[in-house]
Amino acid sequence: MDNRTLPENLVFGLDIGTRSIVGTVGYKQTADSFVVAAQCVRFHETRAMMDGQIHDIQKVADTIAQVRRELEKQIDRKLSRVCIAAAGRVLKTVTVRVDENYGDENFSEELISKETIHSLEMLGIEKAYEIIRQETKDENINFYCVGYTVVHYYLNDSMMMNLEGHRGQKISAEVLATFLPEEVIDGLYSAVEKAGLEVDNLTLEPIAAINVAIPEKFRLLNIALVDVGAGTSDICITKEGTITAYGMIPAAGDAITDVIVQKHLVDFKTAEKMKLDASGKKKTIAYKDIMGLSSKTTPADLLEETRSTVEEITGRIAERIIELNGGKSVSAVFVVGGGGKLPTFTKLLAEHLKLSEERVALRGAEVLSAVTFLQDIKKDPLLVTPIGICLNYYEQKNSFIFVQVNGERIKLYDNSRLSVVDAALTIGFPNESLFPKRGTPLTYTLNGTKRMVRGEAGEAAVIKLNGKSAGINTPIEANDVIEIIESTTGLPAMLTVGALPEYHRTIEFIVNGKNVVCPKFLRVGNELVSEFYEIQEGDELEQLDYYTLEQLVHFMDLPYKEGIRVNHAMAEPDTRVYEKFTVEYPYGEAAVTSEPEEEEVPEEFSDKEAVPEAPKPAEAPVVMPIVIMVNGTPVTLKGKASYRVVDILDVYAFDVSTAHGSRVVIRVNGQDADFTTMLTAGNQVDLYWEK
Repeated sequence: MDNRTLPENLVFGLDIGTRSIVGTVGYKQTADSFVVAAQCVRFHETRAMMDGQIHDIQKVADTIAQVRRELEKQIDRKLSRVCIAAAGRVLKTVTVRVDENYGDENFSEELISKETIHSLEMLGIEKAYEIIRQETKDENINFYCVGYTVVHYYLNDSMMMNLEGHRGQKISAEVLATFLPEEVIDGLYSAVEKAGLEVDNLTLEPIAAINVAIPEKFRLLNIALVDVGAGTSDICITKEGTITAYGMIPAAGDAITDVIVQKHLVDFKTAEKMKLDASGKKKTIAYKDIMGLSSKTTPADLLEETRSTVEEITGRIAERIIELNGGKSVSAVFVVGGGGKLPTFTKLLAEHLKLSEERVALRGAEVLSAVTFLQDIKKDPLLVTPIGICLNYYEQKNSFIFVQVNGERIKLYDNSRLSVVDAALTIGFPNESLFPKRGTPLTYTLNGTKRMVRGEAGEAAVIKLNGKSAGINTPIEANDVIEIIESTTGLPAMLTVGALPEYHRTIEFIVNGKNVVCPKFLRVGNELVSEFYEIQEGDELEQLDYYTLEQLVHFMDLPYKEGIRVNHAMAEPDTRVYEKFTVEYPYGEAAVTSEPEEEEVPEEFSDKEAVPEAPKPAEAPVVMPIVIMVNGTPVTLKGKASYRVVDILDVYAFDVSTAHGSRVVIRVNGQDADFTTMLTAGNQVDLYWEK
């Protein structure tokens, strides 16, 4: 082959199977087409692999080296990097649902960001890890997450395609995570490296097969893909546009071949050829047994001899498909791989699944229509997985890398999207210790309505990557050194009565024909509280819509005496005075101007400091406190007749003595402002340094 006609960047894929190793070299010609420049198949001389698992690394490495040399000869180029796939025999999958319930009305005003979604997905991976650890705690095996799929997102329990940009109080994700044990990965890597190659990409065999056999446009349908190899039958289920389950059974083509070996006393290689001949158009099959005697049989006889074994295998596959599909059959099945080529295979599988024969089909040439072979090679189901391994390289470059986290050297499955958070989760660093932790929330009720104030946010984890500051989503590469100091918890929520908007509500009475405006009292239990009262967890606050007569008189700085009327009727000290009630205080101006008697403290107050201040005669401007929101935090300004932005600096921690950015940004109710801008109760103020 003239290698000058080939592009520079070729992809080398190896399907390391139980009976054979298939090598493919090719390239993408367009987004939807692939060209196979070279192909090579070598069978294992011994049972170096069984059921998809490498047993003799050196012998498998020798066979890989043979395939590499043959392909190099065909393309007249050296091959140094290779894409491989792991069998589903040892694959473990876990499907979990995780929820983030913020329980705060304010969260519904915030847009859901990519970081929030990523954090949710990582919670799913962490939960899946914990399940795997529990399931395998007695096996002493390390498992690695080699990929995950978000099956569904949910917003306030309603299914969503994408959460980004939405608002809501509860977000959820259903995550399908896949895991492989360490020895499988190490065995594959060791065999490849001994053959003089470096792993460029690692995927899973069922993922490689499905990328060719079931394009995304078909995944809205409920379809099963069955990749029938020599030792395992890998299963993949699609539905509603996504992959919903992976599975396998440890039985496939070798079990059928073994029947022929026993029945006709032939070696395994001869039995394999006889099985292939039975799948073709030959009328008779000639062979020599181990005694050297020549014999003949027919495809019909071989199919009948192997029928019970095929029926057992297809029955087990059908049971697994139904189990993975939630207890029901699928709409159709695609079969790939060499082990499923016997005509009886698809027929019996259809019977077990109660499908028509047309709904269970062997996929070969039909799904390879976009693949061009530069050599004279028949398009065969055996080639689906090797080509899928090559195509997977273009979708995501996967391999394993080593990094160091807090002094521990770890191995990570490189899906080309690795970040600090992936490394942290691998060493068991709790997800909640990466993100700022809010302090304890404060819950209370006001007039029977439950409310909650969130605690302050703590500091995010301090992360250094190769000695430099980094974030949890900072990408990482091989041999990176990561240091993580866990995040802190913020201060508990704190709220004073004066910060409540209700504190500034008023009630109006008519005293001796004049309107008197008074603040409404707030009560906790049986005690009235002032603006300085700090609300406690579980407090039940009530705002009173009345004053007692004695409270009203004291509030007006008048002495209480007998003979006061309410709504023209004689009243007692504890008579309730409601909005617009009239009060007749019959002691005239002398009572106001005379020397005031020593004021009694109403029994409702726990101490004198808790008594709300009575307004003084209007000889000077009335001094009233106001509550505003600064960067989302309630702040009380008091002691002045009017307030400006600059007054915030007296009570709110904001450093202007040292520059922390290019300029100070001030906004009041969303409008640009400065330090001289006037403030009124309820204003929303944003105050920060612009970077």
